[in-house]
Amino acid sequence: MTETGSPLHADRRQPVSYLFVPGNRPDRFAKAAASGAGSIIIDLEDAVGPDDKDHARAAAVDWFVQGGAGVLRINGADTPWFAPDLAAIAACPEAGVMVPKATVAALHAVSSHLPGRPLIALLESVEGLLQMHDLAAAPGVCRIAFGNLDFGLDARIPGTGAGLDPVRLQIAIASRHAGLPQPIDGVTVDLEDTDALAADIARARALGFTAKLCLHPRQVAVVNSVFAPTAEEIEQARRIVAADHFAHGGVLVLGGRMIDRPVLERARALLVAAGIPHDPSLI
Repeated sequence: MTETGSPLHADRRQPVSYLFVPGNRPDRFAKAAASGAGSIIIDLEDAVGPDDKDHARAAAVDWFVQGGAGVLRINGADTPWFAPDLAAIAACPEAGVMVPKATVAALHAVSSHLPGRPLIALLESVEGLLQMHDLAAAPGVCRIAFGNLDFGLDARIPGTGAGLDPVRLQIAIASRHAGLPQPIDGVTVDLEDTDALAADIARARALGFTAKLCLHPRQVAVVNSVFAPTAEEIEQARRIVAADHFAHGGVLVLGGRMIDRPVLERARALLVAAGIPHDPSLI
């Protein structure tokens, strides 16, 4: 990882919202892709019953072969569907892979079958948490997502929100240490309460997350909106970057306050996220 914070810039090429769609509902794939989500996740695991696994796998492969984009959540390494999933997805080189209940062993098993494939490690277990730094550095891992529902169940911690924030902070720190883009927060199960969803996003954002898993298309717009920089944040970042330009390498002072380098780098990264050029003459 470079001192200039290259992962911050890499983050800005990453989706903000990831929308799950059941693998056995191919009629919903295109609708999910048109929902405004940064990426769809075609789910072969939790959303699909044992009797429908083969059908879902075939439908997902057809989606990718026909030019569809997204991520495929495969079944776990401890299931009989793991090997068929890997064999099938090998024919879809453009598809990302989400590895459920991620451990170092599971990630190595996937990357050995799919070398070079970008993997999203879904942290859902205490075992995965205890392996966090090795997990973040495992071959192929491009981002970590928090499976808050399964993690809470495995850890015997009730609730999926603030009670799990210490885990979220560890995920954010491990991601940064490994040079990964900032992580993806888990789901909000209440599909009707947009205030609760917005509060979950704001809290995750404060802990270093820059994306969220969505269960329903109606959550996508809220996720995209709350994770986006506010007008006030953009304006302040513009002023900081412009002040640095005109300081010509000298001490940077804005509004009577010294601006140190971490604040300047954060301002530059925010402008990248907002699609605003770095050239101060355009600010």
